[in-house]
Amino acid sequence: MGYKVVVAGATGNVGREMLNILAEREFPVDEIAVLASRRSLGTEVSFGDKTLKTQDLDTFDFTGWDIALFAVGSGPTKEYAPKAAKAGCVVIDNSSLYRYDPDVPLVVPEVNPEAVEGYAKKNIIANPNCSTAQMVVALKPLHDRAKIKRVVVSTYQSVSGGGKDAMDELWNQTKAVYNPTEEVEPKKFTKQIAFNVIPHIDVFMEDGSTKEEWKMVAETKKIVDTKIKVTATCVRVPVFVGHAEAINLEFEEFLDEDEARDILREAPGIMVVDKREDGGYITPVECVGDFATFISRIRQDSTIENGLNLWCVSDNLRKGAALNAVQIAETLGKRCLKKG
Repeated sequence: MGYKVVVAGATGNVGREMLNILAEREFPVDEIAVLASRRSLGTEVSFGDKTLKTQDLDTFDFTGWDIALFAVGSGPTKEYAPKAAKAGCVVIDNSSLYRYDPDVPLVVPEVNPEAVEGYAKKNIIANPNCSTAQMVVALKPLHDRAKIKRVVVSTYQSVSGGGKDAMDELWNQTKAVYNPTEEVEPKKFTKQIAFNVIPHIDVFMEDGSTKEEWKMVAETKKIVDTKIKVTATCVRVPVFVGHAEAINLEFEEFLDEDEARDILREAPGIMVVDKREDGGYITPVECVGDFATFISRIRQDSTIENGLNLWCVSDNLRKGAALNAVQIAETLGKRCLKKG
């Protein structure tokens, strides 16, 4: 006996990827419903070898459904997630709405799988921010060995994190550079994204950091350890899919780069590709469509007593969003719901 699964926001980048991953990983689905807003009503989406028509999120009855994967943004989530949860359907939410709620588990299954057991307080589980998800997968096994004191991270985040309109803007601006008769003004971004980098993701906060940077700090503390100090600079780059991060770690104890490499090789969800030669590392283009979080450029930081540097790359539509949500559903099934 499998699960009755709902995917809300099924026509967006992340929603479509959720359907792909549910099929790829052969999640035990007895019945599936795909939901969208009224403007996308009736749009067809693929699930394995099936084609499904979207239903109206506004009128859908969640009674009798087991799990709902939400990829609709904070506004609609605020309206519809409590309705689903009240009807007995466990919501796994990809928006930022519930991530900082103390009664809602924030889960990366390779890092804190036991946290799913707290789902029953609100019948909701939160999926972390894409840039946080891949980073904590790398941090956890190292933290277990040598206790991380401080993280300094600079991100190189692809435009797909901003949705389809952001991807279109990069594409259209890139074409316009080669065709001077066209001009594509920034709409999704604050400045030209083609052939440029923008040190600004989400809104600015009072201390000068952006909301994206704040998310990485708050979520790392909630998922891994409240004592870890984190400082982040989040940058949008002209890449379609795949986030990269340069991470500097300071530990309480000395951790040799070779031991760190061995630890990461054995850790769940991680693929180490770290050769000190031309091309002996992973870039965003190579990670697209893959489940793994890739780690390269592991090396000692000689400027501090117990320091390491590493390079972390992952498909943000997968591990940063859809894959992690499906992995949460798998973990919830095994630990709590016990069907399938």
